[in-house]
Amino acid sequence: MVELSRKTKETDIKIKLAINSSGKSTIKSGVGFLDHMLESFSKHSLIDIDLSCEGDTHIDDHHSVEDIAITLGQALSKAIYPIEKVERFGSATVVMDEAAVTTDLDLSNRPFLVYECDIDGKVGDFDVELVEEFFRALAFNSGITAHIIMQRGKNKHHIIEAAFKSFAVALRRSLTKNDALGIPSTKGVL
Repeated sequence: MVELSRKTKETDIKIKLAINSSGKSTIKSGVGFLDHMLESFSKHSLIDIDLSCEGDTHIDDHHSVEDIAITLGQALSKAIYPIEKVERFGSATVVMDEAAVTTDLDLSNRPFLVYECDIDGKVGDFDVELVEEFFRALAFNSGITAHIIMQRGKNKHHIIEAAFKSFAVALRRSLTKNDALGIPSTKGVL
């Protein structure tokens, strides 16, 4: 179990996280759509997450979304590295009705993000441009290389949820135990 907190003038975040667990979550971000996405992420990654955020959502959701991703990424980094005896690489395509999004991950401890989901506008009150900001902050604070690619879709809610779920499933697969691998790198270190 990893516990972290992060407090700025814009947000006050507390998180507890356990990888390879049951996928139970208690999420109170102050951003309803993000709560829904993080609950799906927790369920499909089998990562238990207890997260609360008090943020300046009276301005907009940007600070809360980005700072939550920073904190979640830092917690994942503490839980994952140094890794050994896991698959390291994971891939998943998740479909939601007409939408399909593929995520490929490398638990490399060398962060990078390729994000190709061509959507704009809003889902309810949620600015969809914040999804890329979320995944960028998550990847760079967790040390994960992530390629999130929309294959098809029209409904923004479906596309975004497929992105969160495909990231979760790919992460779960990359964390699968593999006793034969040892440290999963020919370099001997990640």
